[in-house]
Amino acid sequence: MSITLERLSKRFGRFAALRDVSLEIRDGELLALLGPSGSGKTTLLRILAGLDAPDPGSGPIDFGDGERDDERRVGFVFQHYALFQHMTVFDNVAFGLSVRPRRLRPSRDDIRERVERLLRLVQLDGLSHRYPGQLSGGQRQRVALARALAVEPRVLLLDEPFGALDARVRKELRAWLRRLHDDIGVTSILVTHDQDEALEVADRVVVMNQGRIEQIGTPDEVFHHPASEFVMSFLGDVNRFHGRIENGVVRVDELGADVPLEAADTRGDGVTARVFMRPHDLSLARGDDGGESSFAATILRVNAAGPSVRLELENAAGRPLQATVSAEELARDRLAVGDRVQVTPRRLRVFTDGHASADEESPGG
Repeated sequence: MSITLERLSKRFGRFAALRDVSLEIRDGELLALLGPSGSGKTTLLRILAGLDAPDPGSGPIDFGDGERDDERRVGFVFQHYALFQHMTVFDNVAFGLSVRPRRLRPSRDDIRERVERLLRLVQLDGLSHRYPGQLSGGQRQRVALARALAVEPRVLLLDEPFGALDARVRKELRAWLRRLHDDIGVTSILVTHDQDEALEVADRVVVMNQGRIEQIGTPDEVFHHPASEFVMSFLGDVNRFHGRIENGVVRVDELGADVPLEAADTRGDGVTARVFMRPHDLSLARGDDGGESSFAATILRVNAAGPSVRLELENAAGRPLQATVSAEELARDRLAVGDRVQVTPRRLRVFTDGHASADEESPGG
């Protein structure tokens, strides 16, 4: 099912949770609504579920095939499972079917067959007679998902479904959810504030901030080609500096020297610019000799735990910055705390008032 919504707004007293939001959700895709607390993502999900109504004057919500709002058929998975503790796993999954009006209710045999099939799908077959209190957090979340799927929804809504779980279980369930979605193909909308979760599982990501949509795109598009400073800052670690446009280049005094950093689509001299560099886009070399777009820094801390090495540095002007290198680079260049290095941005992103530059490959990278 595809969903089109136009100009949705929602206020709670003086607080504007949604501000003129328009969005098209494609049939069969897994769409992530990503943003910080208060960005409007859960409000939007609740409106799609029919739990809240948009403000008067908002545009229509079209659930495809001319279906009216009150005919929507959705499955909703909550962050804290919302399972019935006095019911078995089987009865929890069967609940939405067993409470249907008699004329719409499947037979007992049909309900049993459907529940058993879903429990196999979510890898919980053999646990149908257990109670929620006898399950792990990850298992309870899969029961909640099976319950939502039991009613054969045309749209599956997931509100921070893994937020109550520890990091290892979250990562396992993210991969499992992506595989499950590929198998069942139901249009799914995932609300999350976890950028790794959104970038890993979604076909497209909607980045929200203060009730508005900042950017819509594939995970690659929103991460590597952010449309705004908010998206750049929200998705991943970043080093931010202030500079100015002069003769088609960005000069950044905060780097400890008047270092020219070449940037595309810069307009006008004297324009204030904000320069963003991701830690993994910085190249480090020992010594004092660097290229035209390099600047000096001193290594303050080395964190080698994990697949990448995180370095905390301080430039000549006393500004902190972060860089990420591989363990091989660390060993090859013999980088250590106290070393003076030359830092060269391989890629940077420049924002000025009213527009952003294209992604720029630094001439020194």
